[in-house]
Amino acid sequence: MPGAARGGRRPGRRRWDRDLPLRDSEGAATGRCRVHMGAADEKGRAMTGAGSGETTTVAPGRSSAGGSLGRDVVARAVGVHKEYVMGGEIVRALQGVDLDVYRGEYLAIMGPSGSGKTTLFNMIGGLDKPTRGMVFIDEVDVAQLDAYELAWLRCRKIGYIFQSFNLLPALTALENVMMPMLFANVDPDEARDKAVEILRRVGLGDRIFHRPARMSGGQQQRVAIARAMANDPAIVLADEPTANLDLHTGKAIIDLLKELSRTLNVTVVSATHDHKMLNICDRVVWIRDGKIERIELRENLKITVGSIDGQEE
Repeated sequence: MPGAARGGRRPGRRRWDRDLPLRDSEGAATGRCRVHMGAADEKGRAMTGAGSGETTTVAPGRSSAGGSLGRDVVARAVGVHKEYVMGGEIVRALQGVDLDVYRGEYLAIMGPSGSGKTTLFNMIGGLDKPTRGMVFIDEVDVAQLDAYELAWLRCRKIGYIFQSFNLLPALTALENVMMPMLFANVDPDEARDKAVEILRRVGLGDRIFHRPARMSGGQQQRVAIARAMANDPAIVLADEPTANLDLHTGKAIIDLLKELSRTLNVTVVSATHDHKMLNICDRVVWIRDGKIERIELRENLKITVGSIDGQEE
């Protein structure tokens, strides 16, 4: 189980106050706010407008701009560029990407190898920072955060599901799901009760004391989903979650993700080539050569085996 951090303190105990910029939907600065983050700040943030002297509590995921048609924007990319230097050459992975991700939606990101799909996926998840431009997660510009603050944000606001499951083999299903809650300084008894509840919800109530080696691939992915949901995240990132599963099991995992997205109002962002997953998503984003090629509502797409809108995929 996670132990204490340096000096005997759990990671979640540290608090920090920062003045961060407020921006409109075009990325223009509209003012500044004081953000308080720490162990006592799991359901909201106290924000004080500069010069106003007023303090309000903003629910996680509520965009100051409100998003398209008044929808909550939980993540936003504004003019995002990402460049790497490889072998003395500059590789432009992203070139001016703009994207709003809405609360409660199921978003699929598609693109060929080298298109920038994974880089954009990592930006939305706070795993990387842009070279230029801004990425907001729950209204906070990730470029303004240091390594500790990014870790705090990722632990409490984002859940991760990997195609290779990434469960700790020495821990039971219960302990794997408890892990992120303990890192977030949740009381161990509360974490245990919640982990049992989530595992039952994903259909593993009879497997809570099993280690990964004693579970099938589908069961391991269900544990990974339960772990991703442990801290009530605003966003769940699913990286090819059905890639290592058979057809029947993959469909069950897709249906489970959709159900959790709908019932818990959690945003799911998936990088995928699985047409079954596209069938249940709300929007599809195509990215090519570091730029968004198009964004379509699922209802406007005709998906058949091997093609989308008549184009082979």
